[in-house]
Amino acid sequence: MDLDRLTEVVFVPGITGREEMIRSKILEMIPQEIEPQIDDLGNVTIEIGKGEPSIAFAAHMDEIGLLITGVNGDGTLNFKKIGGVPEELLVGRHMDVITSSGESIDGVIGITPPHLREKTDQSCRSLSIDVGSTSKEETESMGIEALDYAVFRKQISILNEKFVAVRSLDDRFGCLALLDLLDLLVKFDLPRRVLFSWTVQEEIGLIGARALSERIKPSLFFPVDSFACCSRLTGDVRPGNGPVLRMSDTSSLGDYQTGRKIVEHARDKGFPLQIGVTGGGTDGIPFQQHGVKMVPLSLAVKNLHSETEYISMDDYDNLVRLMFSLATEFLIP
Repeated sequence: MDLDRLTEVVFVPGITGREEMIRSKILEMIPQEIEPQIDDLGNVTIEIGKGEPSIAFAAHMDEIGLLITGVNGDGTLNFKKIGGVPEELLVGRHMDVITSSGESIDGVIGITPPHLREKTDQSCRSLSIDVGSTSKEETESMGIEALDYAVFRKQISILNEKFVAVRSLDDRFGCLALLDLLDLLVKFDLPRRVLFSWTVQEEIGLIGARALSERIKPSLFFPVDSFACCSRLTGDVRPGNGPVLRMSDTSSLGDYQTGRKIVEHARDKGFPLQIGVTGGGTDGIPFQQHGVKMVPLSLAVKNLHSETEYISMDDYDNLVRLMFSLATEFLIP
């Protein structure tokens, strides 16, 4: 894992529906000789190689965050949660408020001190973002307005030289994995067509992937996304034990026969691989609903949808190795 490249994609803000900045970063990182396609929703798609059957890899660009819904008379900002933002994540946080011009402005979400608290209601209904302004006019003069957005301040931590923890690994590690795979495959004589898609609006209902599934129909689809661990449901799946085949979640089942073939393929190649069941859903669901076989490729992520999302760097490297082998050698069942 190249931590500098990971930092590049992780630190770019972009909540659901406002992916323009992360899309620009991804386009900047795509090899110059390749011409990407951008659809009306903002999905980025690339096709390389020739022949059938074709396979596709996808990762979503959007992250969870807060949509600014208005400016109060005292200059603070009201907001709406976008995506699965846990209530407990909101209180006492540093935020980056992103204006329509792309400027980042410091903000904080406060908390009533225990010395003054009469009740424990700290739901998002009672919270606001403070940008240091004392009036609506002053806040607006800072360039902040309704429909701007805020993301949680990001700090990257390297733990024991094995793990990396930072907000928005979901799904920026997937975005980077596609970029790293593309860099490898452009130098390779491919035996089939390989499609890459960086999708929008996954966190609120797979919107970008639903549109994409109406337009492309690969023989096999691999969404590359997070596997929420670690709980009784997810069993022994842990960061550090290899990439994960996310064979079941709340809304889908990966193709069983394809999953078994991938397990055999990984065993033959000596790749570590875990198989798991978790919650949530992936961009593979609309493709499956259109009759395309799909198996989600994942990394085990601790603390998913928090400021300390946590993956193994070795797992990431093994995921890219597996993806390269699936693109170049795997026989589609």
